[in-house]
Amino acid sequence: MKFVYDTGLRHAIFEHARLRGTWDNHGRHSPIWSERPMQQTTGRDGAITYEAEVPLGDADFGKEFRWEVVLDGPLGLDRNGVFTEQPGPEHDLLFRRFTLERHTPREQRYYLTHLRRLGAQKYFAADGGPPGISFAVWAPNAQSVEVVFGSLENGYIANDGSGIDLSRPTFTLHRMQDGVWKVDPEDDPRLGRFSDFVGAPYMYKIQKEGGEFAYRTDLYSRSQLGTGDENPRGEPFQKSPRELDGVVSCSLVLDFDVVYADKRHSGPSAQAISEEEFWQSEFCHATPLPSRIDDLVIYELHIGSLGYGQVRPGNFEDAISLIPYLVELGINAVELLPIMESNGTKTWGYGNSHHFAIESSAGGRDQFRRFVRACHQRGIAVIVDVVYNHYVPDGDRAQWHYDSDREENNIYYWYQGKTSDYQSPDGGYVDNLSSGWAPRFHEQMVRTLFISSAVALVTEFHVDGFRVDQTTSMHAYNSLHADGRSVPEANLAGAKFLRELSRTLRMVRPATILTCEDHSDWVLVTEHPDGAGLGFDATWYSNFYHHLSGDTGRGAECANLLVTAGRGGNGELAMDLFAGALAATGRKTVVYHESHDEAGNSEHSQRTLMAAIAAPRGAAAPTGELRKFAESRCRFAAGLALLSAGTPMFLMGEEIGASKDFKFDNFLEHREDLQAERVGAGRYLFRFYRDLIRLRQRHHACAAPNIEIVYTHNADRIIAFRRWKGPENYLVIATLSDHGWPDGYELASDKLLDGQWREIFTSDAACYGGDGVSNEREPIVASEGRLKLKLPARGFVVVRRLPT
Repeated sequence: MKFVYDTGLRHAIFEHARLRGTWDNHGRHSPIWSERPMQQTTGRDGAITYEAEVPLGDADFGKEFRWEVVLDGPLGLDRNGVFTEQPGPEHDLLFRRFTLERHTPREQRYYLTHLRRLGAQKYFAADGGPPGISFAVWAPNAQSVEVVFGSLENGYIANDGSGIDLSRPTFTLHRMQDGVWKVDPEDDPRLGRFSDFVGAPYMYKIQKEGGEFAYRTDLYSRSQLGTGDENPRGEPFQKSPRELDGVVSCSLVLDFDVVYADKRHSGPSAQAISEEEFWQSEFCHATPLPSRIDDLVIYELHIGSLGYGQVRPGNFEDAISLIPYLVELGINAVELLPIMESNGTKTWGYGNSHHFAIESSAGGRDQFRRFVRACHQRGIAVIVDVVYNHYVPDGDRAQWHYDSDREENNIYYWYQGKTSDYQSPDGGYVDNLSSGWAPRFHEQMVRTLFISSAVALVTEFHVDGFRVDQTTSMHAYNSLHADGRSVPEANLAGAKFLRELSRTLRMVRPATILTCEDHSDWVLVTEHPDGAGLGFDATWYSNFYHHLSGDTGRGAECANLLVTAGRGGNGELAMDLFAGALAATGRKTVVYHESHDEAGNSEHSQRTLMAAIAAPRGAAAPTGELRKFAESRCRFAAGLALLSAGTPMFLMGEEIGASKDFKFDNFLEHREDLQAERVGAGRYLFRFYRDLIRLRQRHHACAAPNIEIVYTHNADRIIAFRRWKGPENYLVIATLSDHGWPDGYELASDKLLDGQWREIFTSDAACYGGDGVSNEREPIVASEGRLKLKLPARGFVVVRRLPT
């Protein structure tokens, strides 16, 4: 029996591979594992593989064998390289198994990823000559599959076949194992030169389970041709690909081992350099990348909201132009709203269709590579928001009914039971509180598609980390569409997927940053997968935002600090209730006072500047004294987030006092001119953010998980908390009082550390637009649990304990 460990990776990141298995049991009841070396080879697809053979005889028929692969690699020595869990609820059964029968294939192969297994791939000649091309697609219910080519003039093939380039041949794919169909030069010599196909638009013509034909895009496509918004819905299309939605357009054959010199690759004549040459200038020793999540200050960025003054959405070229602005601001990580191919151009990107293709209207894969390289050269890490809890809502030509019209065989979607079990055929689909039905996570091919796409972002684009959208939808929220009953097996499968995802990414690049949007408060979300955890470094902490800003409409359940203060009066605020949320920030959280979901998109939310004065929806940005008033509260909110014990993040525009609602359906009309505002009305806030970010990065205690609430006073609207690391101690005293205590306020708490303290920051400095209330030149002494210092209205001060 031949055993193959197929990494799907072009470069060898593992060594000393060993095959372990149970073939030497000799009748023992408990499995005895033996080990033998594996040979490193390169597959015909260019992927690094490891192979070994084990002799099995007639006496072994009917026996079950288990096997795994142990490797040395980036994660360390002697690491199990099999991450696909066995069926069932157990999380630690990480091995492959088979029962030897006379019909059993004589090769057992495990794919770490499908990066080079599926899609349009190079096929390297055995004699070392130029590579050919192979096409492979997963369509387990199909009766037949062909690859047909479209035209660069329109980039679309209609249901009647119009749009097919008749000058190119059609290639028939052959059924392989696991429901995969494939054709390569050994099947058809006309596929012998990969370069002849580069830049060619193509689709799969699939004869579905019921016999009808459909044209489908390649879900492993590295690029989609369309860059517009129009969906012809199967009708003939005669316009330019610039008008065509990339989701339904032809896929493009692409050499993804090179980087093209121009913005859009245009076929074999386009000038290109190797990816190794492209990445040579990626890093600068003077501006190293942050390596720990605790060290990050994250700027949430939507590419489409750039390009102020243009009629088009923003693109990666606009993002590259923004980098000097971000460097001056001082952030060291950008978190991009989803950038994978999604429906249309005027979108936040949460309706993904092709998880290997960078949104073509934003500039595509090579422009994104240029953006990542430019960020890394300036010491900025790149985190990508990825969406695995649902697909594009209108998934025709993509996932929907890919190879069968039977709901039970809708291969990318979870369907519970049979259609005969329900009054309506859609009753068996699974809802998960997202904008689409749940993916079929019990299917390994579906899980591997998502995992492989994440590995591609790490290996092909050098992405530093991920924010996984709404993980609660995958492991907790699944319910039957017919009647709302919970589907626990779907929750278990979702958790299985997330463990496999984190294990694989850590194996390929251990420093990968993993955060998620998770509302379950489940402690295992941030625990290691070996202990049944999901493997994330931190979760988005939405409750901090809701307590601080109060956009939920839930009344006294939340502290609602900013909203309550913005409504006027100087009455009590629930500082003690907010203190609980602040104290919890040290539990592996990403903390924010504004995010894309809560800046006007949700019912009660607004931009911080507008919430600070309870401005009505659609109101103009405040000016004069009213703006000064609002900005002081913005500084309070930003200070509590940036000085909390979590990893701080804020939405683009907060640093200049953005005032327009940030919504998924009108962001183009509400774009803000960041560069102009930075030197205009937003100059005070920008400087405040810049200086506070530098303070956090300069003082290591501010990035530690240690936090203690020292004092709260609801009537005085005051909260004080301590941050420390080793001998370093800092105290943050913040208030939303409208009058402040310019003559001094006395804190009384047995948690105060005695000694001398010195002010190192005040949010009320004149350079931030404040009134200049400060303790800079005055001694601050804490004794017997009491400390007196000046406090600005709607602001905070940071004091440092002096060594004794």
